[in-house]
Amino acid sequence: MAMAFRQKSPGRGDGGRASAYMTAMPRRQSPGLPSRQQILDFIAQSDQPAGKREIARAFGLSAQDKIALKALLKDMADEGLIDSAPGRAFHRMGGVPKVTVLRIVDVDGDQPIAVPESWQAETPPPRLRVQERGRRSALGPGDRILARTEEKGAGWIAHPMKKLARGEELVLGVLHAEGDRLWLKPVDKREKRDWPVSDAGEAEPGDLVLAEKTGRPPRMTVKVSERLGDPFAPRSFSLIAIHKHGIPNAFAVETIEEAERVAALPLGDGREDLRALPIVAIDPADARDHDDAVWAAPDDDPANPGGFRAIVAIADVSFYVRPGGRLDKEARKRGNSVYFPDRVVPMLPETLSANMCSLKAGQDRAAMACHLTISKDGKLVAWRFTRALVRIAANIAYEDAQAAIDGDLVGDPFPRELVEGALRPLWACWAALARARDAREPLDLDLPERRVVLDEKGRILSVAPRERLDAHRLIEDYMIAANVAAAKALEAKKAEVMYRVHEPPSREKLVALKDYLKTFGVEFALGQVIRPATFNQLLARIGEDVDFRPQVMEQVLRSQTQAYYAPRNAGHFGLALGSYAHFTSPIRRYADLIVHRSLVGAYGLDPDAKATRLTAEDAAAMERLGTAISQAERRAMEAERETIDRYVAAYLATHVGDLMDTRITGVQSFGFFATVEGLGGDGLVPVSTLGAERFRYDEAAQALEGEESGDRYTPGMKLKLRLVEANPISGSLRFELAEGASHMPVRRGGKDRRVMGRRGRPGNIRHQGRGR
Repeated sequence: MAMAFRQKSPGRGDGGRASAYMTAMPRRQSPGLPSRQQILDFIAQSDQPAGKREIARAFGLSAQDKIALKALLKDMADEGLIDSAPGRAFHRMGGVPKVTVLRIVDVDGDQPIAVPESWQAETPPPRLRVQERGRRSALGPGDRILARTEEKGAGWIAHPMKKLARGEELVLGVLHAEGDRLWLKPVDKREKRDWPVSDAGEAEPGDLVLAEKTGRPPRMTVKVSERLGDPFAPRSFSLIAIHKHGIPNAFAVETIEEAERVAALPLGDGREDLRALPIVAIDPADARDHDDAVWAAPDDDPANPGGFRAIVAIADVSFYVRPGGRLDKEARKRGNSVYFPDRVVPMLPETLSANMCSLKAGQDRAAMACHLTISKDGKLVAWRFTRALVRIAANIAYEDAQAAIDGDLVGDPFPRELVEGALRPLWACWAALARARDAREPLDLDLPERRVVLDEKGRILSVAPRERLDAHRLIEDYMIAANVAAAKALEAKKAEVMYRVHEPPSREKLVALKDYLKTFGVEFALGQVIRPATFNQLLARIGEDVDFRPQVMEQVLRSQTQAYYAPRNAGHFGLALGSYAHFTSPIRRYADLIVHRSLVGAYGLDPDAKATRLTAEDAAAMERLGTAISQAERRAMEAERETIDRYVAAYLATHVGDLMDTRITGVQSFGFFATVEGLGGDGLVPVSTLGAERFRYDEAAQALEGEESGDRYTPGMKLKLRLVEANPISGSLRFELAEGASHMPVRRGGKDRRVMGRRGRPGNIRHQGRGR
């Protein structure tokens, strides 16, 4: 199963490329807990002081819900929705709240000026002067902050608590001029309209800008709040995604200072000393952080003949990032690191993520060690967790590890003792893990991802599928084993678990897959018990050399549900595992940090202090935490995918007018989408360019068919297309049929039909499908 490894994917350890689609699914809050609006309405209508007790009684909350209510009320206070009087009764905020969300609207010298984001009074909102403790302001117009406010003299002062994601009222786009008017073209290709610009500030046509919507429909305009520069400059494409999705990408000075303080903490004397073992970290060649390392050796226990002992050492992030601190709050807000071709937006400051929590060769590091006992057939026999001290023997790139094990790279910098003493035992143990994986039959979809290679100035050198090596699979299987052990270890202690959940496909999606497969003459029975192996067997029946195999794999992937984080276990369908929790990437996933803290508490790994355990408040709010980090993961994956599309479009922009080898990836009533073979990036071929005749849209078959010629366009069809547009800003492509170019034959109903595309005047469309 192919998998993307940029530097390290946030999904590493999920079992492969399929997980890139099985991203986060939002979860509902507890059914007994009132909504924010219900609480506000109750407080406003109550004829007596409304405290936590009164709210709980009014909504009939259980003891468990009361714990969650406490956390919800704290969130609402942080958000400026409610305030608490000395007697602990809550009231709706009026005037300027003591803690509220502000939006920066101006800068007076070096001092930002802000107004309340939510203002209900009929009078104009007050302007607050933002004081930022003796440093030059990093805030500018359009920024949002959570701030503590106070009335001082005749005015108001705001003390920032944290910077917030930008609101939906901001539009990211490129300025362009039409006559004497300026317009903003949004970078989001879903936005169908350009916005008139009322105030461009210092921005000029061609600039990438953030603009604020002003006025009311239908006379809304935009006012430029921040000039970001040249949208075509190297490294601008990831910047577009960061701003579009509101991804926090700057750490407050206080957060960085806390990171520097905790980085200097002594590692302590109570750690298991593993420095003598040749533990190695195998990562991408350009990895900026190394949070996992592995070791294995034959097991000398007679009770485990032919088995192995293994250690998966993970950076002990929970030792540095303590619950409730600035680092913890920032990490929780970000949810995960975000990986782009040109940069990483880390979950933690580089002092930790790229230094003290990065397992670098020859340096003592704090680690959480997962000790595994593995049988000769790859089953997990036993496991234990310790806080350890490690000194990594080597940081090795995937390609170099593979070359060394294949005998192509022995000698400096890979001495024979490292290959024989560290790598070969790892490969021997992995052979057992791989046998267990094969017996388990997880979902196996070979869908390689694209890799964008940049030069030192950020310019695109190449875009190509990412190579898939045994070294990738080896690390993946060790990480999966450790994740399973973490989940089972916490279950054994009846401790809190943040599970990685992937539920089976819904019947609705299976029916759609059955209908789709029928168009290729492939049967798919719905009455059977659906397991991951069901899909593997389906692909095996189709065969390796069949033209439509890639699109069947894509359709199988689309039929899967989205994975998410939750404290209730529903198994991991794609990996064919009953219990699974992310443990192996706490540098870049908050879910893993939660699991580490739970292990620390459950197994008493901090006997001298409780500062690194999972707090009671977090344990009670696991459902809400799971929803938040699942949504952050989804945001990150959308931003990463869109950025790759922009890079591909920029790479192809110099080839406009050229013929491309493409494959149809999707068909709609308005045309079909095709991807460039070996590069990716979907582009549209509008139905209006297909010819003079009418085309019917067959929804069940996902096909367009000419009523007179029988010309038929279906997913998977290979054809030559001419690239007519490549827009790096939106990441969109547009193709048209090449004059006289023919397609590969498509099988339908047991017959082959060779189709010839034709160009001419716009064609018409008629639907043919369910409910039409």
